[in-house]
Amino acid sequence: MTTRDGPQDRYKAVWLIFFILGLGTLLPWNFFMTARQYFINRLADPQNISHLSNQTSVGTASDLSYLQSMFDNFMTLCSMVPLLIFTCLNSFIHQRIPQQIRISGSLVAIGLVFLITAIMVKVTMDPLPFFVFTMVSIVFINSFGAMLQGSLFGLAGLLPASYTAPIMSGQGLAGIFAALAMIISISIGAQQPESYIGYFTTACVAILLAIFSYVLLPRMDFFRYYSMKDKTEYHVCNAELETKRDLIKKDEPNGMEQNNSKIIPVHNPDEKPSVISIFKKVYLYFVSVSCFLIFNVFDWMGRSLTALFTWPGKDSCLLPVMVVLRVIFIPLFMLCNVQPRNHLPVIFSHDAWYIIFMIFFSISNGYLASLCMCFGPKKVLAHEAETAGAVMAFFLTLGLALGAAISFLFQILI
Repeated sequence: MTTRDGPQDRYKAVWLIFFILGLGTLLPWNFFMTARQYFINRLADPQNISHLSNQTSVGTASDLSYLQSMFDNFMTLCSMVPLLIFTCLNSFIHQRIPQQIRISGSLVAIGLVFLITAIMVKVTMDPLPFFVFTMVSIVFINSFGAMLQGSLFGLAGLLPASYTAPIMSGQGLAGIFAALAMIISISIGAQQPESYIGYFTTACVAILLAIFSYVLLPRMDFFRYYSMKDKTEYHVCNAELETKRDLIKKDEPNGMEQNNSKIIPVHNPDEKPSVISIFKKVYLYFVSVSCFLIFNVFDWMGRSLTALFTWPGKDSCLLPVMVVLRVIFIPLFMLCNVQPRNHLPVIFSHDAWYIIFMIFFSISNGYLASLCMCFGPKKVLAHEAETAGAVMAFFLTLGLALGAAISFLFQILI
């Protein structure tokens, strides 16, 4: 993980910081999507509000207003288009705009959007202005999120390959938290608008934690060594810092690393009992559990496996072959008991088949995607690693956008 004459990542502090930054990249947007029911309810026609307030769901398709029925389509459009555009732009402007401004500025901007969104929960608005406000918020969140994600992968490209894995792992864990929040909200029947303030404030807390972690990052010797293109510059700066530390009798790195390690386990006490209680009622939440929770759990496991081993190697021809072979999951899912359907027969009628396919699909997705993101920046020269990381983030986003678009075609074929 280090060079012979370079410093070590003491207490895995840099690894943990990148993990927190990865968590802070996707957790806010995942919680925004989890609050979908809140947005749908607020887009109801005024004459239907009293009717909807007495239901646990929005209602049938005939009860939905035009804005409600089109919300998912516009949300997908307003999220994927700016995400793709700004990820591409980041590949070109990362050398013109300092990395500190791109990362810290994006985190602050996303935090402000979520703070305003939390305040708007208590503000009464007509459906159309609220719809416009929500779509503008989605555009801002994903625009700055694209800059943040591309910059993080570019930054990780300067470090050893294993330091891309914590970003991927943190993003996977963000999906687990969002899936758990969705299931818990269903189980407790949280339908009052005020209850959704927790979603947005949780996102603000995650962003503050990410900002605090990023502030600590430049003070880590391990990170400063790899982020400096001229390693002799590090040794000169490090000698000056050691002299100052001796003069003022401080040991700042140890204190910071200990504080950082205390931040990590915050969510663990609440996570375990929630999962146990949810799985006791798994039959009531098949879609939430089998689609969202299982995918995010095993996707996170696949991403985390790259911290233990990286097989096959970066020069192996087996890696692209394994990626291409994942296409087999498309017909497998299409032949499961997915309803409604008009054309294809049901071959795998038992729901257990769907869960089995989802487990292999998600764990292979997390593992292979993480491997590609780790190996990509190491296939180029050292001074091109940051650019390669940003370009890899763009193609990762492009793949998500194309997959979302093609999914409509497969839905018609079923």
